Amino acid sequence: MASSTASDGVSEEQTGKKSKKTKSQVDESELLTVPDGWKEPLFTKEDNPRGLLEESSFATLFPKYREAYLKECWPLVEKALGEVHIKPSLDLIEGSMTVCTTKKTFDPYAIVRARDLIKLLARSVPFEQAVRILQDDIACDIIKIGTMVRSRERFVKRRQRLIGPKGSTLKALELLTNCYVMVQGNTVSALGPYSGLKEVRKVVSDTMKNIHPIYNIKTLMIKRELSKDPELRMQNWERFLPKFRHKNLAKRKEPKKKSVKKEYTPFPPPQPESKVDQELATGEFFLRESVKKRKKMEEIKVKQATALTKKQEERNKAFIPPKEKPLMKKTAKAPTEGKLDIEAIKDKVKKAKTKKLGAPPLNPAAPTSSTSEKKKKKSNKAKSKG
Repeated sequence: MASSTASDGVSEEQTGKKSKKTKSQVDESELLTVPDGWKEPLFTKEDNPRGLLEESSFATLFPKYREAYLKECWPLVEKALGEVHIKPSLDLIEGSMTVCTTKKTFDPYAIVRARDLIKLLARSVPFEQAVRILQDDIACDIIKIGTMVRSRERFVKRRQRLIGPKGSTLKALELLTNCYVMVQGNTVSALGPYSGLKEVRKVVSDTMKNIHPIYNIKTLMIKRELSKDPELRMQNWERFLPKFRHKNLAKRKEPKKKSVKKEYTPFPPPQPESKVDQELATGEFFLRESVKKRKKMEEIKVKQATALTKKQEERNKAFIPPKEKPLMKKTAKAPTEGKLDIEAIKDKVKKAKTKKLGAPPLNPAAPTSSTSEKKKKKSNKAKSKG
């Protein structure tokens, strides 16, 4: 009986551990996934009833062409920031905007949002869009694209590529990321949720690196469709996403002469040997001066002889006749027929000679009897008449 009760106690402990493990696993999975429609609760005055201890302020400059617009919309800016108990001020002489906290300010992050608001207004973002930064779930990102490309012409082309024909590319990017994007000068101002801002920055940086934005837009469209399916939400999407490769990459031309860098050594190069050292090594240093002179003269004579032979060879080159190309011998073609008819050829030659103008016939034919008789009759008639 004691053994049975002990086994029951062990089984109960095991089941308890298993249930604890399953509960912890469920809790972790629930924590990882954010439920649909969940929003962070608003920061109210009850969370910070005493307010802030110190006053903090931010200032930013704006260009001259924004002065007229800021004058018009400044009452609206004051009204919007007044709700968060932040005091804005516009200095038209210096061309600056400042925001500072007051004694009534309870939200410590409100001053940071106010700073982003005046920064967006200075970057040519309209007030209707810039006011959205005061919401909790919306942030802004100012991307500097001026230093990403060296050539000014390329920079202008790629910036225009980001905007697209009649702003179509920019509009598609805004619809897919739920962000407002403003391309102005050397910066791109984006305003929207954090996930959308991340995608906007990626598209802008890729466009400046000569990757067309249409590729990233296509991947965003596929991701949007995949996120709608609850089964595929927790799976890897790489098999569905398109993989674009650079097809026409101009290969870098390798130099003909490659300079190989020598290994760095802290020691200086060895000192070159002097003439005395070389003579000592060969043993010439210990020879007499007459022997040294004789050796030098022999070396000079050898050099002169080699130079003379080279010159003589160059002179003789002019007298060497060039090689002629061998002539192609015309081979008489064999007659197609077996034997030639020699007699027929002779008859043709004779006829050709008789046909020539002014040439006398070779064998003149004797006058026939009929023609002679006619001539005799004519002569007799003439005599009788006489």
